[in-house]
Amino acid sequence: MKSLKKRRRVQIIVLAAVALALSTALIGYAMRDGINFFRSPSQVVEEPPQSSEVFRIGGLVEEGSIERGQGKAVRFTVTDGGASVPVVFSGVLPDLFAENQGMVGTGSYVDGVFQATEILAKHDETYMPKEVVDALKEQGVYQEAEGS
Repeated sequence: MKSLKKRRRVQIIVLAAVALALSTALIGYAMRDGINFFRSPSQVVEEPPQSSEVFRIGGLVEEGSIERGQGKAVRFTVTDGGASVPVVFSGVLPDLFAENQGMVGTGSYVDGVFQATEILAKHDETYMPKEVVDALKEQGVYQEAEGS
């Protein structure tokens, strides 16, 4: 009688482990397109990602680099102080988008140019995304805002 109970327990434990592994695999598969990794311009220049990879890039908009083209097309350069990456964006930029200001863009790196599908700018004078601050600190460019 004891061996039957023991066998049943082992079967339940094995079945639970298989169900857990299967559910973890399904969750990972479902999230594969929804995860966008952050990279600084220095990381993009050092190890250029595949052109099919969608990721986020962030840094400061280089002074004098904003060029407005036909229609909604905009070209500019994003930097972290160590490297610069040209960016192309077709769309409406946020109101707070400006030179020497922090930004984060989502898109892909094709033929040496980051083709952005979305651009986010800081929302007030003191805010900058954590990833951008970390990348700028790594390059020795970031300066704390006064009063914080």
